[in-house]
Amino acid sequence: MLGGDTCTRHCGFCAVNKGKPMDLDPMEPTHVAEAVRHLELAHAVITSVNRDDLPDGGSMHWAETILKVRELNPGCKVEVLIPDFNGDETALNNVLNARPDVLNHNTETIARLYRRVRPDAKYDQSMELLERAARFRDSQMPTMLTKSGIMAGLGETFEEVVDLMRDLRKVSCDIMTIGQYLQPYEKRLPVERYVTPEEFAEWKKIGEAMGFKHVESSPLTRSSYHAREQAIID
Repeated sequence: MLGGDTCTRHCGFCAVNKGKPMDLDPMEPTHVAEAVRHLELAHAVITSVNRDDLPDGGSMHWAETILKVRELNPGCKVEVLIPDFNGDETALNNVLNARPDVLNHNTETIARLYRRVRPDAKYDQSMELLERAARFRDSQMPTMLTKSGIMAGLGETFEEVVDLMRDLRKVSCDIMTIGQYLQPYEKRLPVERYVTPEEFAEWKKIGEAMGFKHVESSPLTRSSYHAREQAIID
C-alpha cells in the first residue's frame, strides 16, 4: 500500500488510519520493487491510501512505482488499485502512461449508498475514471485490462448490484469482483446482511452474460483474490 498508513478520506468501511499523512517516502517505489523481487511474484497487486493533500494525488509516485517494479521484475505483471484522484484526468494519465497491466478502481458499493459508505467520493466520478482508462486501453494499450469491485452486505439489493454491473459494462470494464463486506471494528459500518453463496454465483452468471471477461464473485472475494488468474484472458 503506497503513500503511507494514513488516508485523507473517511470511508465508512475502512480500518486505515485517517488524518494528515506524512510526506511521501522517495525510496518507497524502490522498496516495493525490491519486495516484489524478494517474493518472486509473477503478478503484483499494488494499492494506496488517498493522498488528497498532494497536488497530483500521489499519481507520479504511483507511476514511479510501476516503472521501478518493471525495471527490477521484467517478467512480473503489475496490477494497480488506484484512488479516484478527485477526477483529475492528468493524474490518471500519469498512472496510465506507466502502462500497468491491470488498472483497477473499486466503486466499492452502489450509487445509492455512496453518501454513507464513501462520503468523500462520487459514483459518477468513479465511472468516468474507468471510462477514461478504457479509452486509453483501446487507443494505446489493448492488452491492459480495466477492473472494478464492490462489497456486498452494506444494504444494497440484489438488483441494485445488477444495475451497477450494467453501469460498469457501459464504461467497458473488463473484470469485476464482488465479495462480502465484513466490519473491521465496532466503529465502522455494520454488516446489514450476509449474502448467500447462491446469490454470489448468480451475480457471476449474470456478469458473464453481460460480457465481462471475468467475474470473481464469492463471500471471500477481495480485489486481489485470484488476481493473477483473473488477468489471464484468452
